[in-house]
Amino acid sequence: MVPTPSQTVGPFFGFALPFDDDAISAADGIRIEGQVLDGAGQPVPDALLEVSQEGQFGRCQTDEEGAFHFTVRKPAAGFFEVTLFARGLLRHLNTRIYFPGEEDAVLASIDPKRRHTLVARGDGGVLRFDVRLQGIDETVFFE
Repeated sequence: MVPTPSQTVGPFFGFALPFDDDAISAADGIRIEGQVLDGAGQPVPDALLEVSQEGQFGRCQTDEEGAFHFTVRKPAAGFFEVTLFARGLLRHLNTRIYFPGEEDAVLASIDPKRRHTLVARGDGGVLRFDVRLQGIDETVFFE
């Protein structure tokens, strides 16, 4: 007998999720916004992202354009841990959002050609961070 593969996660059902304002960890904080894109560069409309660091937590579903946003305070560590759940994934993915100008041993250990996939960029009064699941500029994911 050969084992069968696990079922894929999602699509996610929005009943009671997300909670009101769960993407806002700090009302007076910094807004981080972006999109989740698949390998063809198309938006992923049914993903769920969670960010956490130093007691802050936020959760946001993507909309039909794959867009998400969080309002947070910049942590002393200079980055947020990100957990991503999306259709077609057998397991969630882990990555980080680094604030511009921040670096640590983990970011320094990433191939310099791929580090930019972990660093948010300034875009007016907000920070922009896109998650690319595959392809050119695929986001670095951690085990």
